[in-house]
Amino acid sequence: MKRAFITGITGQDGSYLAEFLLDKGYEVHGLIRRSSSFNTDRIDHLYKDFHDPDARMYLHYGDLSVSSHLVKLLYDIQPDEIYHLGAQSHVRVSFDIPEYTGDVTGLGALRMLEAIRKTGIQTKFYQASSSEMFGASPPPQSEKTPFEPQSPYAAAKVYSYYMAKNYRKAYNIFTANGILFNHESPRRGETFVTRKITRAATRIKLGLQDKLYLGNLEAKRDWGFAGDFVEAMWLILQEEEPGDFVIATGISHSVREFAEKVFQKLKLDYKHYVEIDQRYFRPAEVDVLLGDSTKAQKQLGWEPKVSFDQLINMMIESDLELANKEKILHDAGYKNPRSRII
Repeated sequence: MKRAFITGITGQDGSYLAEFLLDKGYEVHGLIRRSSSFNTDRIDHLYKDFHDPDARMYLHYGDLSVSSHLVKLLYDIQPDEIYHLGAQSHVRVSFDIPEYTGDVTGLGALRMLEAIRKTGIQTKFYQASSSEMFGASPPPQSEKTPFEPQSPYAAAKVYSYYMAKNYRKAYNIFTANGILFNHESPRRGETFVTRKITRAATRIKLGLQDKLYLGNLEAKRDWGFAGDFVEAMWLILQEEEPGDFVIATGISHSVREFAEKVFQKLKLDYKHYVEIDQRYFRPAEVDVLLGDSTKAQKQLGWEPKVSFDQLINMMIESDLELANKEKILHDAGYKNPRSRII
């Protein structure tokens, strides 16, 4: 039985990856931060008590800012594959907390690499790189496109990318970069623009919300399904030699198009509900991200399965169910805290 270690296992990607690896027969270990409240909603359906003989997923408390504990964890777990997904991953928020973003998103990757080097374990390391690293570089963006990061988050990811390549060359560690373009799902955090749109639109449909406040509607992104993208992560670590791969759908849409389509599917006109708030604009914008995943398609045999429309339908269906439950509580007199603006 192969053993995998996932940082960021409680996030969108981590939950889909854990699901995928468990289906493949892996034993899965995940890093979680200690919190006074449970933050494991995305993986609760996968969890079995460790006393259960069928349990194959184990969670370990830790933090990407504490290198000594990471060393101990890797030494104790001895994973065959490491998927480093943990980060402060919100681009707009990275402008507000750049130092924290650099520490967790940038140096967090270095601490993981150092833990591998110090323990001497034989493992394969996947670094979750980001299309945001391309920043101002014109589309389409491939493995040969120069990086021009436009945010603290993107700059931290560029650092992590090159550290992974450096440890590959300097210490002969199997390190691979997956440069993933935007990937969404019903498990996406509600402050990310796609989920923010589907969550708000379904609430508006049921009379639970009046307006949706967004930033730059003209920004274009290459949006795919997170479930498809975690398969690419796994395929990257099944290669005999480490490499770097762009993972994308090759189709770009604007935030305006996304919002228009979501509201249209709910038989609403987005123009009546969407308003612009300057607070949601980035100090430095990234206009267009459009990925060229030719290398991944040819070498890994990977291609996206879920279309843009299917992704939107999936997210609307999930958030409509959530909104319906919320409406039942609302009609029963429950005062919902979601009336706040995010």
